[in-house]
Order: sequence, then C-alpha cells, then structure tokens
Amino acid sequence: MVALPSSPHEPTRRTDREKLFRDAPLLWRVLMRVDRAVVGLTGRLEVTGDVPDSVRGRPLLLAANHIGNLDALVLIAACRTRQLAPRFLATGGLFDTPVLGKVLRACRHVRADRGKSTAGEALGRVVSALTSDHHPVLMYPEGRITLEPDMWPERGKTGVARMVLASGATVVPISQWGAHEAMCYGTVRVEGFGDLWILFASWLWAIRRRPKLKVHFGAPVDLSDLSADRVGDAARARDRIMRAIAAGMVPLRAGELGAPRHFDATRPATGKPSPWRP
Repeated sequence: MVALPSSPHEPTRRTDREKLFRDAPLLWRVLMRVDRAVVGLTGRLEVTGDVPDSVRGRPLLLAANHIGNLDALVLIAACRTRQLAPRFLATGGLFDTPVLGKVLRACRHVRADRGKSTAGEALGRVVSALTSDHHPVLMYPEGRITLEPDMWPERGKTGVARMVLASGATVVPISQWGAHEAMCYGTVRVEGFGDLWILFASWLWAIRRRPKLKVHFGAPVDLSDLSADRVGDAARARDRIMRAIAAGMVPLRAGELGAPRHFDATRPATGKPSPWRP
C-alpha cells in the first residue's frame, strides 16, 4: 500500500497558524520577541491549554484576569507560544502620547476612552476590529488590577460581553497566576522617580527569585443561547466568562486558594469578595 502525498493546497495545522501569525504587523512581531526575552529574564513561563484551530482566523476575543503591572507582558509571551498575535484594548491616553501612540496604532491595537463622552465608541471600535481583522483582541473584563482580598477576579463589567454578543465573536478565557510576584502594585499614580524605583526594585528582586508565571487558555465559552438584543443577556454572558476565568485559576494557584503566599504591602486589598471564587 502506497501513501499518497498530501496536497499542497491542504495546509497543516502548523502552517495555518504560522501564516496567521506572520500576517501580523512586523513591528508587533518584533516587539513580541523582545517581550519574550524580558519575560524569560523575569521568571519561568508555564503555558497550558490552547486556542482551537477552528476559531482562529475568525472574530475572536481573549478575556483575561488582571493581577499585576507586568501581567500584560506575560500574556503576550504566552500568546506567542501559541502563535497568536493579539491586539490589546488599551486606554485612550496611551494613544495620545507622541511615540507610544504611534507604536500602538502601527501594531493595530484598539483604543478605548474611559470616562469620556466617546467611551461608547469603544464598543463599535472593538466590533469593527474583531470583524475586519483575523487577529484576536485581548482585554481585561475587570477593567483594573484586581483589588479583591485574595486576588480572585472582581465582578467585571459587561463591556466584554456586549462586544462579543454584538460581533458574534468567540470568547476564550485566559487565566493567569504568578505575574503579581514579578512586580509590586506600587502607587495608584506615579508622581516621581521614587514611585518608579519601587516598581523597578521589585522587578529586580523577582529576577533573583524567578517566580513561576502561569497562563492557561481555557475552552471557548458557550454563549450561543444569548443575544445582544435581549435584556439581561450581557450580564449573563459576563457571568459565564468570569466563572470560566476563575475556574481556570484553580489549578494554577493550587495550595493558595485562600490568601496568596506572596504578600505585597503596596497593594490595597479594598475590593469586594469575588462572586466567582470557587
């Protein structure tokens, strides 16, 4: 029996992923490589789970919990191991800075204005970004670093759910743990060199300790029975997404499901107890 050669028009899983990844802006791919080196210096990256090939190249939103100042870098490095080049939903102020703003636009990240009359435009921007570009959008449903006493996800906002329902995108939950050990919370507002030094010094200490930086890609959240037009469905979608993120955190923080072992004296634990805590 002779095996027939595969057709060149039938790309393998690997070449499909590589093609999608290489289609991302060159500058963003270069920055992702630099990011991986920084994360490798900071700690030990451990990535589990994956994003199914069946949802790649289609409207896709990645929803992650927010635990620290460096967790965005960890998420970028984790995505790179899965050949994903996500676009972040970033605050509008970053786009207004002279250099960083140009970089963000060149990398096709998505702007979101908070607390302004244009805030509602973020929904339209994300829906457009999801449907016009095959690279996923990554965002934090909580909207800030969690201040929940034991660092479980906060309640979260319905913005992610409304974007997903309006675009028909698939949402993949991402759970992470350990990035909070790579840099302290610091101050709410950086007002001088001393505030920056606190952050930098904590990062140098992390380089010596090399904490485990754990990221898990969960299974897509089933929202097929929900609608953008039905009252209450955005909250229901938000609840399912947040529960999926919290459930994925359980194996990542085994042995510290209560108070985290790592204590950060600069972090104000002023949030309400998480409704998603298992």
